[in-house]
Amino acid sequence: MRAAYFRQTGEPEVIEVGEVATPQPQSGQILVRVKVAAINPIDTYIRRGTAPMPLPQPVAITGTDFAGVVEAVGPGVSRFRVGDRVWGSNQGLLGRQGTCAEYVCVDQDWAYPIPEGVSEEQAAAAALVGITAHLGLFHRARLQAGEWVFVNGGTGGVGSMVVQMAKAVGARVITTVGSAEKATLARELGAEVVANYKTDNVAAVIREATSGQGVHVWYETQPPSNLDQTVELTAQRGRIIVMAGRQARPVLPNGPFYVKNLTLYGFAMFNMTPDEQRVCAEDMNRWFINGQLKAIVGRRFPLSQTAAAHRLQEENTLGKSGTLTGKIVIYINE
Repeated sequence: MRAAYFRQTGEPEVIEVGEVATPQPQSGQILVRVKVAAINPIDTYIRRGTAPMPLPQPVAITGTDFAGVVEAVGPGVSRFRVGDRVWGSNQGLLGRQGTCAEYVCVDQDWAYPIPEGVSEEQAAAAALVGITAHLGLFHRARLQAGEWVFVNGGTGGVGSMVVQMAKAVGARVITTVGSAEKATLARELGAEVVANYKTDNVAAVIREATSGQGVHVWYETQPPSNLDQTVELTAQRGRIIVMAGRQARPVLPNGPFYVKNLTLYGFAMFNMTPDEQRVCAEDMNRWFINGQLKAIVGRRFPLSQTAAAHRLQEENTLGKSGTLTGKIVIYINE
């Protein structure tokens, strides 16, 4: 089968596209014929070596998210049958082979049915970012209807999911964007208040929207750098979510933090169990069907240009170039 893989960590140019052995499903696994994969920042960190994880040898196939069709099932598989359309994430991590390939073997517990009427592109593009957003909002923060949520980057991968999921359960969302076009998109996704971080006083916008009380959930999608402001703008008994910034070492304002009865939650999606993540996927499928959730697709690449896709992701994640809105997807057979 054709796949995009690397033999050693490094710049995007270490990615090769060529023939590798087609995997065979083992006990509890399904073999998925991948139609669409998606690129996430974690894929670039693994390829670069800045997120050290066990890598398959002699080649490591890149890609975390997938959507496709079950081609074969291994012994003991009960959730799926040949021909089922499925989506999922958590591949290309912790020694598992990735999804930028014609086929991938996936443990049945890491796969979910694609609802009728939902495209493979939508399912793949929403996978990791949607599960991540859901884990933070509900598994960690226990978001409730009527509460205020703040999220940085309301049109980004995780941010756009946070906006839509919060809206779906009746919460109210404040978010930031970097342009008028992105502000329009954020409002279409369901954000009630949108601030342009380049021109607006974001803190003042949050205070005005919440009548000075602050937000109930602060969902930080960027490496935290100013916890003083975060704590100040979070309401009594508020919850702060951090899930980015491996090298970040912000100072915690201990006094204001505990006096307001705040809680700080951190998590890494790939450390959460299949059962915990399945709850996310089931809600996502329901919201897909109801038209309450959609993935923003920014760029589409063929498998042969996976290295270019990694480069574009890095330019925006690390370089802050602002040339990407939404997710990068890889079409396997184009």
